Amino acid sequence: MASDSISPMRCVRAWMLAAAVASVLAHHAAAQANATALVTARAPSEFFDLFPSPRPLPAGPTLDISFASGALELSEPVIADWIMASARTIAAFYGRFPVDRLEVRVLSAEGSGVRSGSANADAGAALKITLGRAVTRGQLSQDWILLHELAHLAFPEVDRQHHWIEEGLATYVEAIASTKAGRRTEADLWRWFDWGMPKGLPQSGDRGLDHTPTWGRTYWGGAMFCLLADVEIRERTQGRRGLQDALRAIVAAGGNMEVHWPLDRALSIGDAAVGVPVLTELYGKMKATPVDVDLASLWQRLGVAVNGNQVVFNDDAPLAAIRRAITARESES
Repeated sequence: MASDSISPMRCVRAWMLAAAVASVLAHHAAAQANATALVTARAPSEFFDLFPSPRPLPAGPTLDISFASGALELSEPVIADWIMASARTIAAFYGRFPVDRLEVRVLSAEGSGVRSGSANADAGAALKITLGRAVTRGQLSQDWILLHELAHLAFPEVDRQHHWIEEGLATYVEAIASTKAGRRTEADLWRWFDWGMPKGLPQSGDRGLDHTPTWGRTYWGGAMFCLLADVEIRERTQGRRGLQDALRAIVAAGGNMEVHWPLDRALSIGDAAVGVPVLTELYGKMKATPVDVDLASLWQRLGVAVNGNQVVFNDDAPLAAIRRAITARESES
């Protein structure tokens, strides 16, 4: 079992600035080549400071990454680089990192892979991620858990009956943000949605999203709400706006995990940003009523056909342009 003790001499401090993204492990030449970086790169000997107490924060968001005792086969710099790359993906999606400071605690356990993660803001934004001691670089590159937890930082805490929006957004944003960043393919995204979205449909006895706290409705019902909102916003604005614009506005207004808001406040801010009241109207329909969504019809309109591992896109479908816009790389959107 991994120990929870933290050695202050093993802390890693990463400075995140809004204009520069660079790999934590990048040598000076690689850092110079990546001029669009969010993280300021330093040579390893400069970057991995050993210090017994906190130092004054520089301007801009900061990640403090620490490692609990318990040997991992991968080096701490490699793991820190993975964490920073995931943070850059979330920052790119939201246009900024959602909190000014985040403490990331890396724990270890038997086995391999990324085992679990959790985020909270009880005393400032903090995230725990548990890795199997034999975790590989390949497993880190295919992980979704860390991105899911980082996405939680970008929405205010809401009342318990709205937990579906917190988990649903994290589920949806992780998938979309990783696709827009080139970390997953568009085909993989729609295979994932085709597998998961049906689990979010109402079952017998359903009383709407606010009153049906099952796993399927919480995670995938919430993600389905996000997809429906994204498509409808883009339809009603003729492609000028999407859910991403609404979510960026909520974060820009201070709506992150460190604050508690009524859900209506967050939805209203998002609606104002896109110019159509889609979020408020869709919530009104789905909060206390089991809305059955015809996913097969939606897939057809978006131009997506999934048959096992095979995904075929129809760019002549009515909503094909919307499908492409949702997943477009940041440089293309």
